[in-house]
Amino acid sequence: MKKVLNFRLFYLIVFSVLLVSCADRNSKNQQAPIIPLTNFFRNPDISYLLLSPDGDKISFTKPYKNRMNVFVTKIGSIDTFRVTSVEDRNISSYFWKSNNRLIYVKDNGGDENFHLFAVDADGKNPKDLTPFKNVRVQIVDELIDYEDEVLVQMNKRNPELFDVYRLNIKTGVMTSVAENPGGISNWLTDHTGTIRVAVQTDGVRSNLLYRENEKSPFKVVLQTSFKEQVNPLFFSFDNKYIYACSNLNRDKSAIVKFDIAKGKEIEVLFEHPDVDLENLDYSRKRKVLTSVTYHTEKTEMKFLDKTTEDIYAKLKQKLGNQYEIIITSTNKNEDKCLVRTMSDRSLGTSYFYDITNDKLTKIIERAPWINEDEMSEMKPISYKSKDGLVIHGYLTLPKGLDAKNLPIVVNPHGGPWARDYWGFNPEVQFLANRGYAVLQMNFRGSTGYGRKFWESSFKQWGRTMQQDISDGVNWLVSEGIADPKRVAIYGASYGGYATLAGLTFTPELYACGVDYVGVSNMFTFMGTIPPYWKPYLEMFHEMVGNPQSDSISLREISPVFYVDKIRAPLFIAQGANDPRVNKAESDQVVEALKKRGIQVEYMVKDNEGHGFANEENQFDFYGSMEHFLAKHIGGRISNNSPK
Repeated sequence: MKKVLNFRLFYLIVFSVLLVSCADRNSKNQQAPIIPLTNFFRNPDISYLLLSPDGDKISFTKPYKNRMNVFVTKIGSIDTFRVTSVEDRNISSYFWKSNNRLIYVKDNGGDENFHLFAVDADGKNPKDLTPFKNVRVQIVDELIDYEDEVLVQMNKRNPELFDVYRLNIKTGVMTSVAENPGGISNWLTDHTGTIRVAVQTDGVRSNLLYRENEKSPFKVVLQTSFKEQVNPLFFSFDNKYIYACSNLNRDKSAIVKFDIAKGKEIEVLFEHPDVDLENLDYSRKRKVLTSVTYHTEKTEMKFLDKTTEDIYAKLKQKLGNQYEIIITSTNKNEDKCLVRTMSDRSLGTSYFYDITNDKLTKIIERAPWINEDEMSEMKPISYKSKDGLVIHGYLTLPKGLDAKNLPIVVNPHGGPWARDYWGFNPEVQFLANRGYAVLQMNFRGSTGYGRKFWESSFKQWGRTMQQDISDGVNWLVSEGIADPKRVAIYGASYGGYATLAGLTFTPELYACGVDYVGVSNMFTFMGTIPPYWKPYLEMFHEMVGNPQSDSISLREISPVFYVDKIRAPLFIAQGANDPRVNKAESDQVVEALKKRGIQVEYMVKDNEGHGFANEENQFDFYGSMEHFLAKHIGGRISNNSPK
């Protein structure tokens, strides 16, 4: 009897364990609930946090009348004060100029002709410092040691060239500092705020220019082709040398110390065998180099300074290993800082860190309405192209679904000389939540993988660059992940071009496509670029094609001439004020399809440029995309999504 009881007890225990195990497995495999579209694309409650120079105040942007404005709060206080009151468009960026005055930039309707504004930390004395029509301003140097002045560059004198001015942020008075003789694309100041280095280009050749002081003339110290780059970062602390990213005599860019007077490298600080390096940080107060940040599958850091390494070690001990940890802002004394965490499934949390007392205080979750347990993992992947190149990228599978026979959204990035990174991407998470697997690939020409990989894209728009995308689709099909009858392609800018190229050159691959501010006609595209891009036109001709000498080739890669090949539904979205990809690029495709009697969904926003920034326009666009994709490849739809 005892044995029977034990056996029955054992059976009940095993059966209970199995039930729990099955419940756990079903819970893990359960598809995430449909999350409202607005949760992915709404303005954050708080973003862009910065410390004031004295470390006593925190500024941030948050919505005011649906536009991101600047607010300020004193550390330790629950009261906040709104500093700006813009209602037409989000503030693009801003910074503290002093403990009591902030600088911000904003354009008009997405035209990218940014103006520079100043305002007191209590919202008083607002001033448009560059009230010039059709002029674009950019910061050259914040001039931290000069409370009332900044260095800016503007194309005020000549739309194609940017001259440098010293600008008083209280009076608006400007003084000319350096006039662009032609082709200057980058100015660099030393640690006193004096411009001593410039990069000049005629499109295909680059000159590195140097002068001893403000009164000396610039002289050429190094001449290279545009394929060889010495990108100046900042001066050494004695103002004698510069630190730079350089790919001279190497495939992958390295961080180097450069004798600027002699025009030669004198020391390699750090290089990586697989990826380019482009970022070097330093301590202004302690005058030491601190770290190199670079990107392999994820973001990595090489520490050059024990103090910085110890700070990050303490933060990691407090915050754990599941998130990337970034110091986003420090005060002038460098004893206080703001810290942010983030991952592929979370926008993370912002913290205030008192370095001296090793005290970490939570400020706010960036998007508390996002439950990271309901988000999907972004997994690094790689596959081989048809001609043998290794293509790196990311695959995000919808949570709770098996990786078999899924509807796919292929999402090539813009640029095209850019790359996708690991991290939280609201578009990707939105699509995954709707039941789609999302493939992002760093096709040939994507930056960060060395000069050879970059150059392999030259004159390959619509050709091997597009083949790399097609190879990604074929890889997903061969792995059994993709349902070959339910593959969509969606991209913005160059990604929009890739969408049109995919639908015209490989129509058998795609069930539908979404083109967001994409290029359709290489001839009209090159003829409508902003005037300040013209110095790079010859380089663009070498990288993509010359409308005169390569006219046949450019016609072959312009999707607008092959709309008769399109057999899949197409949705196009365009900003009316786009200065990079003119509205005519989208109009041409729509008109060509209409002439064939084919209707195409076409969304134009009159108050937007190269991509939609205003919240309500994003809701409209992604809501329309949601319904479009569900109709054609069968994903989920939220009942309250905009149509």
